[in-house]
This record gives sequence, structure tokens and C-alpha cells, in this order.
Amino acid sequence: MAEKQSLSEVHQSVATNQRKGWRRILAFLGPAYLVSVGYMDPGNWATDIAGGSKFGYQLIWVLLMSNLIALLLQSLSARLGIVRGLDLAQASRNTYPKWVNFPLFVLAQTAIIACDLAEIIGMAIGLNLLFGLPLIWGISITIFDTVLLLFLLNKGMRKMEAFIVSMVFIVGLSFLVEMFIVEPSLKEIAKGFEPSMLSGEALYIAIGIIGATVMPHNLYLHSSLVQTRKFERDSKGIKEAIKFNFIDTAVALNLAFFVNAAILILAAAAFYKNGFHEVAEIQDAHELLTNIFGNVAPALFAIALIAAGQSSTVTGTLAGQIVMEGHLNLRIQPWLRRLITRLLAIVPAFFTILYFGDDALGGLLILSQVVLSLQLGFAVIPLIHLNSDKKEMKEFAIKPWVKILAWLSAAVIVALNIKLVIEEIDGWMASSDAWYIYVIVLPVAVLVALLLAYIFIYPFVGKKQRIGNVPHGDALAIGNVEKINYERIGITVDFSENDRKTIRHALIQGGKDAHYYLIHVVETAAARYHGKTAMDHETQSDIDNLKKYQENLAELGYQATPHIGFGGTAKAIADISNSNELELLVMGAHGHKGLKDLIFGTTVDSVRHKVDIPVLIVR
Repeated sequence: MAEKQSLSEVHQSVATNQRKGWRRILAFLGPAYLVSVGYMDPGNWATDIAGGSKFGYQLIWVLLMSNLIALLLQSLSARLGIVRGLDLAQASRNTYPKWVNFPLFVLAQTAIIACDLAEIIGMAIGLNLLFGLPLIWGISITIFDTVLLLFLLNKGMRKMEAFIVSMVFIVGLSFLVEMFIVEPSLKEIAKGFEPSMLSGEALYIAIGIIGATVMPHNLYLHSSLVQTRKFERDSKGIKEAIKFNFIDTAVALNLAFFVNAAILILAAAAFYKNGFHEVAEIQDAHELLTNIFGNVAPALFAIALIAAGQSSTVTGTLAGQIVMEGHLNLRIQPWLRRLITRLLAIVPAFFTILYFGDDALGGLLILSQVVLSLQLGFAVIPLIHLNSDKKEMKEFAIKPWVKILAWLSAAVIVALNIKLVIEEIDGWMASSDAWYIYVIVLPVAVLVALLLAYIFIYPFVGKKQRIGNVPHGDALAIGNVEKINYERIGITVDFSENDRKTIRHALIQGGKDAHYYLIHVVETAAARYHGKTAMDHETQSDIDNLKKYQENLAELGYQATPHIGFGGTAKAIADISNSNELELLVMGAHGHKGLKDLIFGTTVDSVRHKVDIPVLIVR
């Protein structure tokens, strides 16, 4: 009754058992670095810059507090993945009633799109600041990082982690150099770590910092990524994996804290000290850096922004895949879901620029953080419930003091984010009396609040947990095995050296009693447009070649009929198979993958979904 593995293409792909000492610890390092990029994405930059420019070093302690909360929640996420071998979305599906999972998926996917929106804007602003590229073109270019993700996925988990760590390193190094340029006051930085009472605008920005720090999709992501490590599933092995992953999380999130603190300190030293207290836009920060410190600091600022956006966009795609597979048990190609997510995020960015101008992007960034705030409780509350479940977690269920800390953190996050959302809605209602606020925004907010309450209460009162979905069902008894005699066998040919293998395998299946249907599809422009009436050179040549195969098989004692299809390869093959009532289809596979699949297509995969007969694939 095994659950489908989370991110199955890289599940348990990094072995740890053969390594000893510090090399063994290093084998576990990596997942948290992919997670940490969400804590320093362009969405965080806006809140950090606003906080530093308006209140100097006063809000550093808020960053530290939110980082400690993030460390606690991410370690719980890693624990869930290690102990139960399920990611947060899969575990939620098995715990809550079936109807809850669709709204949970919609909310999580909305959060990922909102996060992706922040990456798009950050990348576009970075390209604009560094190369002067118009924002509308910068946004258009970001669609092509789908190809980069596909490339990284095919290279394996370690290569992807290396790419992300290099991006994080560029961000960290850029800000380290900037610290030396702006020369902040160490004494005042130390004072900023002292908690202070916040009110008014300082409280609002503090809420924004906390809301932007703990990203909901990171909790789904971390619980899946820890499963890429292969270790002994006994008590000792699980304890060791939890310990090493906690080290990984602590190091990675402290690096993220350093970057966020560096942005806030940079804003405090560069703007607050120089009397610029209203710097909330990333572009303004860049321009002021140019005026105060020359060209080096702003160039590093723009490079770090691009690196942060690019790394965050890769992890956002992985999170989207986890959420869709976990909540809906639906799997589609990673490049396709990346493209869908990116297009859904690009549309509001395009609309904002075209109708409200480039200056409105800062407001869109803040809106994306509000959307993230709404979703956070739906990830945090199930995470704490699942880690507290002694029946499923056994000896690894969290201790009472950890549970208290976790619920306190959840209460702080949810309460502050609810306050942020209420203030935003109040602001909309004060500035506009539009009908959609009362007809759409308010009812949706109430429904989301009721769902949040249900998510919290259900595990306490729900007597019976749902049995986890088993995607493939139970194994069946095979029974008696009788020889299947195929009488009508289709063979796809393309007149390459692969045809010899494909035809031989087909003949083995049917012998001399079967009738063979030789299928070839002409894909020229003329064939696609004119269909059967096309009589161009390639069509004539292909017909002649099919007849040669037919004559060759007749000499060997086999009956064959040539069939030519036109236009879309998969559809033509399926049409010929269905119209001739074939019982078996034998196809040759070229073995190309990754980027070549995008260019040359995946005919075999498409045909499989269009026919109801067995398909034998010969490589």
C-alpha cells in the first residue's frame, strides 16, 4: 500500500550510507539551501528596504525572531519527510477529508504564483537596473527559465543544489562587499537586536517582514527534498538524518538571515542615516546607492537581485509539482507546470505595467506578500498537527515544549497576517467603494477564515483518519498465463536504422499467422495542409519505401499492408490503428529526452494516450 514518492525522479537519489565522518554530514547538506532562497527572494527585499530606510537598525530583532520561527517550522517540515516518507501535501491528503484537499491545493498554488510574481518582478527590475532593459522586456525574458529548470532536473539533484548554492553565494558575497562600502555602525547594529515596542507604521512593516520571511511553499518543498537522501530506515538512521538535516537547516537559514539583515542594514546605513526615510521601491534604493556610493554598490545590488530571483523561481517550480502531486495525486511534466505557473504570474505583471505603468510594480510586490500571508496558516497548522501525531510519528513525535513553541509561532504568524489582511481590505474599502470588494473580496476572506478554523479543529475532533490514497491500487493475483495470439499488428517505421529492430520485434510477436500494418507519417508542410491529396516528393518517396518493406516481408513469408498518415504524427498513427482495429502496436523510440523532447516531440507518449491497445516500445 505504498504512496507514490514525492519528486519521484530524484527520490533517494543521493546515497549517504557509504560515507563516513564529515563526508557523511556533507551528504545530507543541500535541501535547506534550496529552501533558504525563498527567505531572500525579491519579495523580502521590499520589506527590508522599507524597514531599514524608515526605522534604521530598529527592526533587526524582528528579522531574528522571524528567522528563529522559520528554523523551527522548517525543521518540523524536514522531520515529517524523514520519519513518514511523505511530503506535507501527501500527509495532509491522508489526514483531512477529501473535499478539503482541492481548496488546499488552490490556496497553495495561488501562493506559489504570488511568489513567482515576486521573482518575475525582481528579475525584471534587476535586468533593468543592470542593462537598462525595459521592464516589459525583462518580464518577457523570464519565461525562458523553464528551459533552465528542465536542464537542471535532468542533471540530477546534486547539480541543481550546486546551482542554487552558487546563486545564494553570489547574493551573500554581493552584500558582504556592500557592507564594506557603506560602513554601517556596529554599535547601532548590536542595539537593533534588542526587542522594542512597535506601533503604527513600524508594526505594519514588522508584520510585512514576518509575513515575507516564512514562505508557505517552502514547508511543502523541504518535506519532499529531505527524501532525496537515502539512509537506513531504522531508529538510529532516522535520528541521524533528523540531526544532520537540522544542521543543514540551521546553516542555510542563518545565511538567509545574514542576507536579509544585510539588506536592512544597507538601507539603514545608506538611506536612514542620509535622511532618505521613504525608500520603499527597489529602483529607488538602487538610484540612491548610485548617488551616494558610485557605480560598484548598485551593480552588486542588481546582480544579487537577479541571482535571488533566478534561484527562487527554480524552487517555486519544485514546490508546485509537490503540491499538485500531493493534494490532487496529479502528475504533469515539470516543464509544463513551470510554464503554466510562470504564465499565470506574468499576466498580472504585464497588466500592471500596461495599465498602471512601471511605478506600480512595487505595489504589486506588496500585494504578492499579502497573498502569501493568507496561505501561510494552511501549511503551518497541518504541519504541527502531523508532527504531534504519536500514532504515525511514534517515538519521533515532537516533545510538548516543542509543540508549545510551534503553536505559539503559528499563533503569532496567523494573527499578524490576519491583521495585515484586514488592514489591506480596510484600506481598499476606504479608498474605493467598488462593488467587487463586497461581492468578491469580503466573502472570499470569510470563507478562507472558516476553512482555516476547520483545518485547525478537525484533527482534534476527527475520530477516524482517512486511509491514504493508494495511487496504483493493490497488487492482483496474476492467475493462469496463456499465450496471446495477435492477428493484426501495426509497425511504425521512419526509414532509419531503427526500423530493422522494430520490425523484428513485431514479427516475433505475431509470427507468420499475423497480418502486419506498416505505418509511416509524412510531416511536410504540404502533407499537414493538403493531407491525402499531397503528392510532394517526400510523400512519393515514403510510399515507395513502404512498398519495398512490404515486398521484403512477402519474400520472407509475412503478410503486410502499407499505410501512410499525414500531419500530426501521434494523431495519424492512432487514427490508422483505430480504423484498422489493430490488436498490438510496435513503435521504435529514439531515446532523446530533455530539451530534444521539446524540439522533436514525444510521439510514443502521445500515442499511448490515444489508443486502447498494448504498445510495445523498441529502443
